[in-house]
Amino acid sequence: MKHKQLRLRSSFAVALGNNRSQAAEMVLPPGESEGGSDNRHRGADQWLFVVSGSGQAIVNRHRYRLRAGALLLIERGDTHEIKNTGREKLVTLNFYVPPAYTSDGEELPAAKG
Repeated sequence: MKHKQLRLRSSFAVALGNNRSQAAEMVLPPGESEGGSDNRHRGADQWLFVVSGSGQAIVNRHRYRLRAGALLLIERGDTHEIKNTGREKLVTLNFYVPPAYTSDGEELPAAKG
């Protein structure tokens, strides 16, 4: 059992995880973005849940509106960018299966198997 109280203030920080999955928080100020046309997780699916704020996800060149309560599945290999298009911080909670990052936020190589 693991437990952590999230502060939801970091631009990106791994919160908790084990060898099967991990959770990370991401906070984007207005006008900021994360990722891009070549950004992809080769070894993990990403579940993105919007806690607050609004924005846009561009996944495989398709645009999706983001707002509080939205849940998005970005499958391994999908190119993606997350943009804050609103006036307040875009706060998301992200789950990676299997883990995509080290505890320091460095991307892990694609899992084998």
